[in-house]
Amino acid sequence: MAAGGCEVWFYHLERTGVDQVLPELLDKTLAKGWRALVRASDPDRIDHLDGWLWSYRDDSFLAHGRADEPQAERQPIVLTVGQDRPNHAQALFLIDGAEAGVLDGYERCVLLFDGRDPAALDQAREQWKAFKAAGLPVSYWRQGSERGWEKQA
Repeated sequence: MAAGGCEVWFYHLERTGVDQVLPELLDKTLAKGWRALVRASDPDRIDHLDGWLWSYRDDSFLAHGRADEPQAERQPIVLTVGQDRPNHAQALFLIDGAEAGVLDGYERCVLLFDGRDPAALDQAREQWKAFKAAGLPVSYWRQGSERGWEKQA
C-alpha cells in the first residue's frame, strides 16, 4: 500500500449519498487537469454509475468509460472493479468499500463512505489506521451543517 506521497482524503457522507457527491468531486478533479479512476467493489454499482454520470444533471454530463471497454486509456474518467489503471489517472476514488491496492502513481486517493452505516464507518477507521501506518498524508472531510465540507483532520 505504500506510495510516494499520495494524499488520502476520507469523505464522511452524512446528508447525501455517493450519487450526489461523486459527480461534484469528479468535476473538480477534471478541472485540475487530472484524470480519475472510480473503483467500486460490485459490478452492478459500476453499471449504475455508467448511466448516472451521463444523466446526473439535465445540463451536463461527465464523459467516462469502463475499464472493460475499448480505448479506456483515452477516457478522462474510468469506472472499474479491478486494480487496473488504464487511463493513468492521478486521482483514485474508492466507493462501497473498494480496496485501494497499490497507490504508486496516484496523486490523491479519495475514500467516500456512508457515515450512517456502522460497517462502513468501521472499515474507514481501519483504512485510516493502515494509511497512517504506511506514512501517507491523510485528511478527513465531513459534510458540514451547510452545503459543503469541513476538514476535521
